[in-house]
Amino acid sequence: MGVVFLIVIIVIAVWVLASCVRIVPQAYAVILERLGAYQATWSTGIHFKVPFIERVARKVNLKEQVVDFPPQPVITKDNVTMQIDTVVFFQITDPKLYTYGVENPIMAIENLSATTLRNIIGDMELDETLTSRETINTKMRASLDEATDPWGIKVNRVELKNIIPPAAIQDAMEKQMKAERERREAILIAEGQKKSTILVAEGKKQSAILDAEAEKQAAILRAEAQKERMIKEAEGQAEAVLKVQNANAEGIRMIREAGADEAVLTLKSLEAFARAADGKATKIIIPSDIQGIAGLASSLKEIVTDPKAETDK
Repeated sequence: MGVVFLIVIIVIAVWVLASCVRIVPQAYAVILERLGAYQATWSTGIHFKVPFIERVARKVNLKEQVVDFPPQPVITKDNVTMQIDTVVFFQITDPKLYTYGVENPIMAIENLSATTLRNIIGDMELDETLTSRETINTKMRASLDEATDPWGIKVNRVELKNIIPPAAIQDAMEKQMKAERERREAILIAEGQKKSTILVAEGKKQSAILDAEAEKQAAILRAEAQKERMIKEAEGQAEAVLKVQNANAEGIRMIREAGADEAVLTLKSLEAFARAADGKATKIIIPSDIQGIAGLASSLKEIVTDPKAETDK
């Protein structure tokens, strides 16, 4: 019996000693009480407590936690009742305040979230509520963070998970959205037809401009070609006249070099006049010096022919 009793005593002593050793894991904290009063907050690591006098009051999770609250009925400024459920992201920053600040922190946050949401939605109309989620989230986070600060809780984010308006409101909104989509469709069709008409008109305009530009270029090319032809003809005529003048000058030079006297020059003039008279011109202008030469020729002819006439007589 003495051995058994000793074994029991040893087992109890080992159990008591083991219970006095606590290992606190990462991201957790332990609240230690001595004789019912707060003693210390254990952080990560190994710790020892006095048996029968000190006890672990609470183990606190320091990780960020997520709480999804059920839908809460709220009334908007224009008296529309809807259901809104929220998701709160919070983290415990002070384990002592979290342990002794409020009896049930999660329930407290849920009720506080519901009342805050009702206050915010009560100042907004239905359309504004449906389109202002970010504003509502920001206001709720600021309000909850300030209210939960004495509890050692920091609210990081608040999100509106669902906004469920009444069935009649949903049906009206669906009809409104359908009408809006039909209106946008009609506008898009009209704009498409308008753009198509504009593009066709622009195409015709560009085609007419290109045709006019082509005709203009063709006219310019024709004018330039005609101009070049006239220049070539003028240059040819000028070259011909120049060659005739050069030939005449060469003839005169050759006559002068041959020592032709005045009588020969006069004779050549008469020959040229005779060739001109053989033409089809109806009027011939005779120079005064040629007229004198012609009179002299007629006188010589009469002198030559008179003796022959007298001889016949």
